[in-house]
Amino acid sequence: MSIAFPVPDPEIVARREPIIAGLRPLVAAEALITSEDERRAFETDGLTAYRRMPLAVVLPSTTEEVSAVMAYCHRNGVRVVPRGAGTSLAGGAIAQEDAVILGVGKMTRVLDLDFANRTARVQSGITNLAISGAVSHEGFFYAPDPSSQLACTIAGNIAMNSGGAHCLKYGVTTNNLLGVTLVMNDGTVVEIGGDHLDSGGYDLLGLVCGSEGQLGIVTEATVRILRAAEGARPALVGFSSVEDAGACTAAIIAAGIIPVAIEYMDREAILITEDFAQAGYPRDAEAMLIIEVEGSDAEIDDMLGRIAAIAEGFRPTSLKVSRSEAESAAIWKGRKSAFGATGRISDYICMDGTIPTGQLAHVLERIGAICAGHGLRVANVFHAGDGNLHPLILFDINKPGEMEKAEAAGDEILKLCVEVGGCLTGEHGVGIEKRELMRFQYTQADLEQQMRVKNVFDPAWLMNPAKVFPLEGRVAA
Repeated sequence: MSIAFPVPDPEIVARREPIIAGLRPLVAAEALITSEDERRAFETDGLTAYRRMPLAVVLPSTTEEVSAVMAYCHRNGVRVVPRGAGTSLAGGAIAQEDAVILGVGKMTRVLDLDFANRTARVQSGITNLAISGAVSHEGFFYAPDPSSQLACTIAGNIAMNSGGAHCLKYGVTTNNLLGVTLVMNDGTVVEIGGDHLDSGGYDLLGLVCGSEGQLGIVTEATVRILRAAEGARPALVGFSSVEDAGACTAAIIAAGIIPVAIEYMDREAILITEDFAQAGYPRDAEAMLIIEVEGSDAEIDDMLGRIAAIAEGFRPTSLKVSRSEAESAAIWKGRKSAFGATGRISDYICMDGTIPTGQLAHVLERIGAICAGHGLRVANVFHAGDGNLHPLILFDINKPGEMEKAEAAGDEILKLCVEVGGCLTGEHGVGIEKRELMRFQYTQADLEQQMRVKNVFDPAWLMNPAKVFPLEGRVAA
């Protein structure tokens, strides 16, 4: 992973004050951030090793204000970096010195709830968890649940097509998104999809979801809300080897059982998380699965019984079923806080690749060997049910060369994912982190076809610059 940034446009940088003056009448005074100290809060995102100071930051409150800002930037050739909460782990919201950050963090309203048709329309700056909070009183919830769901916004979820622990049963963002209001590069506002399950014509909604802010800015979204199950119960299964845990996961899926979630942690991750969360994880296990099922009590008992029978074939060292809501909450608190717990003890890079579930045991073994070969530790925490890996490569940024070793190990791991039939990303997106690795997964012809789509929406390439596509060899409009 060798991340470079393009040289800022000196003409735009020189025009900074006139550009700020042009933005000032378009939003409220407090929504335009220009001082260096205040802009510094926006110079990075979840990929904190890389930082760039934006030209200015604009925080609109309505679609109309977003449209006005976009139209102004388009007329003046100013690049725009869309931003939700800045939780991107792939550098998807990192700024450039000649770009304006347009954040949707003030756009947090719930616009409409339709329980009869199971939809919610929200502004895109609302947090993921807040949607479930807005509908829980009627027994509904919003299914995608990234670990950062307390902070991450629906705008960012749509940009990266985020998933979460429960995507095994309920799918990722694209499976739960019905429509968006999209502000185009020139300020034009378009409606795509709606409050129904499918729309005629081209699947433009599928194009926008996962486009990483390359095509426009989503200001409103209509999402599917679901009736909550009667109950849910997780189980913890410990194993004496990572291979047994991986093979057990594949066996459960192969048996036709679809739990709500199958989450994996190796020994390193178990110890780190247990020290922080005290969730009751098995400290003596080399690997652990969190397997959650839902339904009536009878359904839960039946599925957990079948899963336990399968697990017995892989020599589990422990099997613990939650007996209360408090135990269930503790189990999930541990999983949701795994990244933060790791950050307490070490610098780390969180990778995001996807593989066929049948390759789990082999890939986990290779990940360990790759990191050991660079003299680094790794903690594996990921969505095992759908093969979405999240190796946390631990390093000390204060030791010269260690960050570079971590990046090199990360590149090898992502290439391994592609080699075994998977892909570079599952839910974090490409951003700047995997930009140059796109050539490893796609041919030049593939990339050129994708870039032609970008050209249709953004011919001047003003939207979210230096992301997704390799810096060299871009297709001109």
